[in-house]
Amino acid sequence: MFIQTEATPNPEVLKFLPGRTVTGEGTRDFRDAAEAAASPLAADLFDIDGVTRVFFGPDFVTVGKDPSTDWPHLKAPILAAIMDHFTSGRPLFVEEGGHTGGHDEGDYEGETAQIVAEIKDLLDTRIRPAVAQDGGDILFSRFDADTGVVWLNMRGACSGCPSSSATLKAGVENMLKHYVPEVTRVEQTL
Repeated sequence: MFIQTEATPNPEVLKFLPGRTVTGEGTRDFRDAAEAAASPLAADLFDIDGVTRVFFGPDFVTVGKDPSTDWPHLKAPILAAIMDHFTSGRPLFVEEGGHTGGHDEGDYEGETAQIVAEIKDLLDTRIRPAVAQDGGDILFSRFDADTGVVWLNMRGACSGCPSSSATLKAGVENMLKHYVPEVTRVEQTL
């Protein structure tokens, strides 16, 4: 098994491509070891000293590290954990319905529901595929129809990335405002 690694715009996150399906569909973000208990692979990665975050995409795994730890010390144990997992045949998740890669649904009606549908469609067709190339994901959180503010959830390599606010404002906000005139601003949920 050959696992490729790719840099991401976030220097504290590397993208690992095992050459096979990870989640298949959707994504899953693990912010700490307690959350990682839901996945044998995520738990194994959090057992490595210096790992601070794990994110599963359809065909990749991104791993975040502590700024005081260097990648040369972490890459080999991370690669070994990923290889061991995929060659063992263990499931990715210990519980049913392990991946959650969808947008928050919320409760929208009428014209607002149509606006939210347009926002989600743009995210799914134009924005999320590009962001996945960098090892991350952007999900819809909520829309405030009174102010026109869209709240988005940055995950994977995008979470905590130094360039994520620029991506959010320059790229995502401009695109949403262009195609959905009701959108006035985009903010990141924490």
